[in-house]
Amino acid sequence: MVQEKVMSTRNIFTTAILAIALVAAALPAPAQNDPVGRQVPAVTHNTWTSGAALPTAVASAAAAVLKNEIYLVGGNDATEEVADLQIYNPATNTWSTGASYPTVVSGASAAVVKNVLYVFGGSAGGGSPSNAVWAYNPKTKTWTAMANMPTARWLTAAVVENNIIYVIGGMVSDNDFVAAVESYNPATNSWTEQAPMLVSKQGPAAGLLGTMIVAADGAPQYGQITGNTEAYDAATNAWTELATDPEARVVSCFGSIGSKFYDAGGYLNNAGAATTVNESFQLSKNKWTTLAPMPQGTMLGSSAVYKKQLYCIGGWATWNGAPISYVQIYQP
Repeated sequence: MVQEKVMSTRNIFTTAILAIALVAAALPAPAQNDPVGRQVPAVTHNTWTSGAALPTAVASAAAAVLKNEIYLVGGNDATEEVADLQIYNPATNTWSTGASYPTVVSGASAAVVKNVLYVFGGSAGGGSPSNAVWAYNPKTKTWTAMANMPTARWLTAAVVENNIIYVIGGMVSDNDFVAAVESYNPATNSWTEQAPMLVSKQGPAAGLLGTMIVAADGAPQYGQITGNTEAYDAATNAWTELATDPEARVVSCFGSIGSKFYDAGGYLNNAGAATTVNESFQLSKNKWTTLAPMPQGTMLGSSAVYKKQLYCIGGWATWNGAPISYVQIYQP
């Protein structure tokens, strides 16, 4: 009799648990709790949201994440190149202004190593390439000149691997687009010439996947655009060709998140509107995948990755158009 009561109790308990599970499965996903008990909305994947608009709309500004904020350096406003430093705080969705860059600049690239922001090359007025390198210290809020880049160029991409910054591709004149790769060591303030890419790339998209640098798209020469994708192994100083991007473009918004590289928007060599196509590339599968399109296509915008989200800031919506002030945020 005791055993029967025990079995009956177990059956009632099991039935109750099953009923609770069925009810829970029928309900929408609840909000999660953070460590202090506040409600945190569940993440909605493969979606775009927007942030506070840029105070000064620019295209071709360099961007990087420094101490939980996104720094935008220079760029072109509606009439000229500027030296503005605009700083976006994703946590508060607000903008502030920092110490101006030492000179007007557009088309530079930027990267951060050990809480110092480095800005490379660009055009310092009138379309002339620069080889200047400046470092910004957020503690002193000052800029310091560093060792010049060996090759003066703009519209490059800068990627950090093992605290070394690799400055990739770009253009040295309107008719000279390069495959050059030069690495900068902040610890020694010195440059090293590395193996060039297999294909010249002005305005490439580039990011780090594991220990490999992936460089995609770009213009190999004036009037041409390529979807060529390659990977660089710093240990062997060698590039390997990968699957071609189905949407060949230049000056897109890009960045690495986890095991995937994301590439959104860009110019299609059509003198028209920027594409809204958004794709990811997975190195382990050597495969491109199409994702939710950008709400507003952009070219020559600024790119940054913060807390596993891709930020696409400013740029042109149409070729030679006025800069836009949109902040578009992609959640993979």
